[in-house]
Amino acid sequence: MPEEEDLVDQQKRMTFPNPLLVVVSGPSGVGKSTIVAELARRHPQVVPIVTATTRARRQGEIHGVHYHFLARDEFGDLRDGGGLLEWAEVHGEWYGTPVDQVRGILAAGRDAILTIDPQGARQVRAAVPDALLLFVKPPSMKDLTERLVGRGSESQESLERRRRDAEQWMADTADYDHVVVNETGHPDEAAELIWEIIQAEARREPPRRPRV
Repeated sequence: MPEEEDLVDQQKRMTFPNPLLVVVSGPSGVGKSTIVAELARRHPQVVPIVTATTRARRQGEIHGVHYHFLARDEFGDLRDGGGLLEWAEVHGEWYGTPVDQVRGILAAGRDAILTIDPQGARQVRAAVPDALLLFVKPPSMKDLTERLVGRGSESQESLERRRRDAEQWMADTADYDHVVVNETGHPDEAAELIWEIIQAEARREPPRRPRV
């Protein structure tokens, strides 16, 4: 529809006077990536950061779109050269946030949004105290287990490890600014709730000043 297309064009031209660094974190399988993709689709002024990782590419994943898939030595060179805002080893693989992407998005007046695990979220908080940290949790551990099993990519050992991590992380969310429940089958609702939080935080006084 023409009116909807005009609105999208307007959103694409928008920049916030006070762009935010937003961290979306939570346990594996909770739907973080799906929520962030939906958020960015609905609100183009929110730009997802593409995480670097050493883990193997899953079916359907595209290099540079879902992740930057790097060899371990490539990841090490990027980390040691100061090219990562944060990094962490999760389930035997390395993940990290390319700092140049974050700086570029914020400099353009857009909101930079990271999808990372709780280890990385705490590193971001230490490095950028004014970052906005959001924790996404499932409605129950039963729901989370069903989502992990449904992916079909987890061994029993990996499944148990991810469950243990999830229980630990969900028991300690004190470092986060907001906790959002991702109801099964409704990532659009979680995305809109996060958008409302971002809007409210953008109007906060005094404003957040994420310096990266």
